[in-house]
Amino acid sequence: MDTDSLEKIASALLRSYDLDQAERPRLPARQVVVETLDKIRRILFPGYYAEERLPPESRAYYVGTWLSELETCLAHLIGKSMAHAGPKSDLADRSGAVALGFLRQLPLLREQLRFDAEAALAGDPAANSVEEVILTYPGFEAITVHRIAHWLWKQDVPFLPRIMAEHAHTQTGIDIHPGAQIGESFFIDHGTGVVIGETTNIGNWVKIYQGVTLGALSVERSQAGTKRHPTLEDGVVIYAGATVLGGKTVIGRDAVIGGNVWLTGSVEPGTTVLESPPDLDFRSGNLSNSRSEDAG
Repeated sequence: MDTDSLEKIASALLRSYDLDQAERPRLPARQVVVETLDKIRRILFPGYYAEERLPPESRAYYVGTWLSELETCLAHLIGKSMAHAGPKSDLADRSGAVALGFLRQLPLLREQLRFDAEAALAGDPAANSVEEVILTYPGFEAITVHRIAHWLWKQDVPFLPRIMAEHAHTQTGIDIHPGAQIGESFFIDHGTGVVIGETTNIGNWVKIYQGVTLGALSVERSQAGTKRHPTLEDGVVIYAGATVLGGKTVIGRDAVIGGNVWLTGSVEPGTTVLESPPDLDFRSGNLSNSRSEDAG
């Protein structure tokens, strides 16, 4: 390509950058956010997400070093996110306070995730150990990232929670909005295609399977900030492919929603909801013979 053509392309791009307010503070880089997630998971589950050995005599040193690195990195990312969202006079103090608050939540976060891993072990006969759940289950990876992102979401940190959530979505096929409220001992089995919307409220000991959608009846912009997604009370089980929609929809305690069910209304506690089975046509012979008979 000749120099003149390159200059024209560059000029067109530069004009478009003005529309994007390119002079505003730079956003946090997605890759740095992903690396920060790895730092957090290394602290939560040492030995699972890093190669370092932690001999008893040096554990305090290693963990202290990791925490210090995470505080610095997280404060930097939070500061960038807040600066891009709008000017703040106390930006450094605010971002540092949020980062420190997150570090203080790590013991509780680890306990919550231990309950999630134990729920997966209890709810899946194919699981052999908690270690296997932590290392290999996409549902556990998704809920780990969600619990991190949700805490930041509650602190009104812009950008970071969504970047984290979309990274987990890319990695696992599970789409959980960081605003969704999820109780203890949550288990997503298999996981591919699960969607959990922003204002979903999920109780304790809930189990959902692949392809479940907890969504909204309307996606109009005017609905922003309202309760648009369903509530699942404690002990609910939702099987593969089911769709539950609406902010006023409440699935009562210990209810079971069968596979492929479509729900836009509430369900009483202890109720089982099943889709009527289809009428099946059984024919003798193989499929090619049946087609030949139909054609004749």
